[in-house]
Amino acid sequence: MNAQSAVSESKRLEPILNQISAQGGASRQREAQAFATHFFRHVPSDDIATCDPAEWARIAQFMLEFARQRKPQAAKIRVFNPHLEADGFESSHTLIAIVTDDMPFLVDSVSMAINQAGLATHAVIHPIFSVKRDPGGHILACDGELDGKGVAESVMLFDIEHVSDANQIEDLRKNIALALEDVRAAVADWPQMKAKMQAIAEALPTQNMPFDKATLLEAQNFLKWIADDHFTFFGYREYRVTEEAGDEVLKPVGDSGLGIMRGSGTGMAVRSLKTLAATDLDKSGSVGALILTKTNARSRVHRPGHMDYLSVLGFDAKGKPVVEQRFLGMLTSSAYMTPPREVPLLRNNYETILQRSGLKRDSHSGKALRHILDTLPRDEVFQCSTDELFDIAMAVLDLRERARTRLFVRQDRYGRFFSVLAYVPRDRFNTEVRDRIEAMLTDHFKAERIDSTVLLDESPLARVHSIVRPKRGASAEWDAGQLDVRIAQIVRNWTDDLREELVARHGEERGNKLAARYGKALPAGYIEKGSRQNAAEDVELAAALEDADDIRLNLYRSQKHPDVLHFKVFRLGGDITLSEVIPLLENLGVSVLTENLYEIQGGGSVITIQDILVRPSRLVFDLDNLREAFEQAFERVWRGDAENDGFNKLVLSAQLDWRQVSILRGYCKYLLQTGVPFSQAYMEQTLASYPDIAGLLVELFEAKFDPRRLDAGADGIGIARTRLREELQILVPQQVQDENPQLIADLVACRDQDRASQIQCILRTLQVLLERVASIDEDRILRGFSAVIRATLRTNFYQRVDGKPHDYTSFKFDPMQLNELPKPRPYREIFVYSPRVEGVHLRFGPVARGGLRWSDRREDFRTEVLGLVKAQMVKNTVIVPVGSKGGFIVKRPPASGERDAVLAEGVACYRSFINGLLDVTDNLVDGKLVHPQDVVRHDDADPYLVVAADKGTATFSDIANAVSAEHDFWLGDAFASGGSVGYDHKGMGITAKGGWESVKRHFRALGQDS
Repeated sequence: MNAQSAVSESKRLEPILNQISAQGGASRQREAQAFATHFFRHVPSDDIATCDPAEWARIAQFMLEFARQRKPQAAKIRVFNPHLEADGFESSHTLIAIVTDDMPFLVDSVSMAINQAGLATHAVIHPIFSVKRDPGGHILACDGELDGKGVAESVMLFDIEHVSDANQIEDLRKNIALALEDVRAAVADWPQMKAKMQAIAEALPTQNMPFDKATLLEAQNFLKWIADDHFTFFGYREYRVTEEAGDEVLKPVGDSGLGIMRGSGTGMAVRSLKTLAATDLDKSGSVGALILTKTNARSRVHRPGHMDYLSVLGFDAKGKPVVEQRFLGMLTSSAYMTPPREVPLLRNNYETILQRSGLKRDSHSGKALRHILDTLPRDEVFQCSTDELFDIAMAVLDLRERARTRLFVRQDRYGRFFSVLAYVPRDRFNTEVRDRIEAMLTDHFKAERIDSTVLLDESPLARVHSIVRPKRGASAEWDAGQLDVRIAQIVRNWTDDLREELVARHGEERGNKLAARYGKALPAGYIEKGSRQNAAEDVELAAALEDADDIRLNLYRSQKHPDVLHFKVFRLGGDITLSEVIPLLENLGVSVLTENLYEIQGGGSVITIQDILVRPSRLVFDLDNLREAFEQAFERVWRGDAENDGFNKLVLSAQLDWRQVSILRGYCKYLLQTGVPFSQAYMEQTLASYPDIAGLLVELFEAKFDPRRLDAGADGIGIARTRLREELQILVPQQVQDENPQLIADLVACRDQDRASQIQCILRTLQVLLERVASIDEDRILRGFSAVIRATLRTNFYQRVDGKPHDYTSFKFDPMQLNELPKPRPYREIFVYSPRVEGVHLRFGPVARGGLRWSDRREDFRTEVLGLVKAQMVKNTVIVPVGSKGGFIVKRPPASGERDAVLAEGVACYRSFINGLLDVTDNLVDGKLVHPQDVVRHDDADPYLVVAADKGTATFSDIANAVSAEHDFWLGDAFASGGSVGYDHKGMGITAKGGWESVKRHFRALGQDS
């Protein structure tokens, strides 16, 4: 360093040097300042600024004291977590302090040991000092300038990530020590090993070798080329062939070892001669005179990876190998950069391949082939046969013409590793593809280690070269076809996979059309987050949209977070607002986490995909079985076919579909009208708390009223049994199952019995489940649901019109079975429920008549109707024996409140109510009793149903009679009195008052004063 530079360096480090000046005596200060000046000379100013000068000063003084004494010809190493009391400074990182004789490869080799421990290096300081020491290894002088008077020593400080485990620290120290021992041995014997290689090369023509003259000359030139700085020598040893126990073995010559193979360590094992012959010895009976391959052992010196193994064999007069001279090391970077056409031995293969190809050297393909040979991994070129190289080169040439994936596997001649060349289109290659290729190879070959390098040049292909080392004992077989398929799958891009998925689902024509329409239209954000399979499903759903009123849904489990579900909503034109979606989904038993919104443009329309992430409150359920039920429930609620309330939680919790849920909702609405002291919310909560009972209540309903339940056949009953068993095993608490081991089995066994037996089995099971209900109120609620189902005589739930169920449900009750009903209890009662209308018809005898009113008392219209019929029972004693009354409410009146719109909605609701009454009423056809279709009856014949006008329905009799005609009801226009072709009973005096006036007239005719 010149004087000007020294002044500048001193000024840069002045804050650190000043801290040293303040910390010690004069001589130690000067020594420490000089040491610190050189120690920090090559540390960038930015790095200096990251630490307090006082801290740097303490580190420099520590390193000086650490270097004061070390054993000659040995590295001094310490791996530690500094503490202020013991070391004079502290750090949040682990430090490695090393002092050793300077030599090549030190920093590289220590860094390798750190990396192999899986640790990150934050900083390295590694100056070289000229040091004089006494025989005991104590420093006499230490100078930053290498003046030739002292010994060059490397002082290294590695700052690595924190390691707290003492055993890990000691293992790291030992590995560093081993690496430095290998470095020292290799460097010390380097000249001898190089000279040994040169001597072998010079003597080669005089040896008995299985080569012709030209090949022998090439072999000699190759060894000279190796010795000419194309090989980093790590070790050498000579072996002689001797006979032991009837086998010819290679026995090391005792004092021949050099470098890492000197002494009694590496390479001293006795090996069979057959190990030199590779896997084809039994076929050929001979071995090559030169062997170049890879060792099992990994290098601890200079570069990571397995060492190169270069062996020169000597032969006796019979051509039998008698000596091996083995070199371990690594081909240098210049060896890898030298074109094969310039490397002895390789250049012969190079020319042979060019000639066999039949291509002109300067043609397009000829140049491409030469480039392929020049850029093949040099290890492959050295270790492959001419035939292997030709096959690989020509196959890669073909790939350049049609960019696609291809994989080549070569097994090491000694069966220790596989060399794999993977070619992929460059535009498909990235770090993820490399990682996936390595993972695939690790899996296929049961590898314990894999090392890869990547080549990216102007070629349309990227190349990954992997050395795969299988675990000991793993099979050496591989399936080239399977590997090609797997790598092709890895590098396929998202659009390719989507197209393939769509073609597989829809055939080539339809699949390609869908891929062309949607493959590139899907936004990048969508592609990043979705799988190909889910995307194919989404494309199908998007393509199925017909108009703005259409909706498609897709529920599936997140791959990254199994407790989270994706719920996708597809619409043309726009999304459903979150303010509308969130309450709907929460009532279905899921909480909304977040939403991602995507738009697909094209074809003159915009398709909106709402990807809503939800977490179900009930985490254990079979999504495959419940997906369709959930999606249908969402759509039906969104369209208004089902109500948006807490009953919908039963879709997931009790594994019910939306119509089964509507059964329980309908009964709840009826119970509310009867005056039960519980709110709807409480009833929802109770059923959700006992999903097993909720499911069994529906099972009871189906056992009573499903007209096809007994006609399922053996196969159908078997399927139903399996479904019932699986559902109960999920829903019934394990404790209940343990206490009642036959509970589920007994119920399932009843599934093929008659209807009455099935009902009794279900009721017995319900009784067992109800015994565990702790709350009195909840017990009353659940028993109330059971009671109204048992009291139900008929329902239209299973009727179909044009294959579709009604949008309303009728329940016909025997009120005498319901002890908690307000009195008087009717003879029969029909309750009609739908999201749009609710209505009740109370009949106090088999033959009864009464009006239907449009009520405005939503909460208690049954109470209103019951009050009316009680009064009617008194006044109608002179007209008919008993009375009846009915009433309905409009649940969704038009928001505008416009009179005509309100009337139209009222008429529509009235029609649904009348239909609901007639659906469960017997008919007379030609005087013969005809029961309603798909209605299971639990009562006697009941064909009499007559209605009349009342408040709000004065003009509706024609409507009622029209509905009656649609049903071909036997009373025709007599069904509803007061119509345009009927009679006006009030106008004709057929009223209670008219009846009394008639009585008075009779008395006057008899001369009696009434």
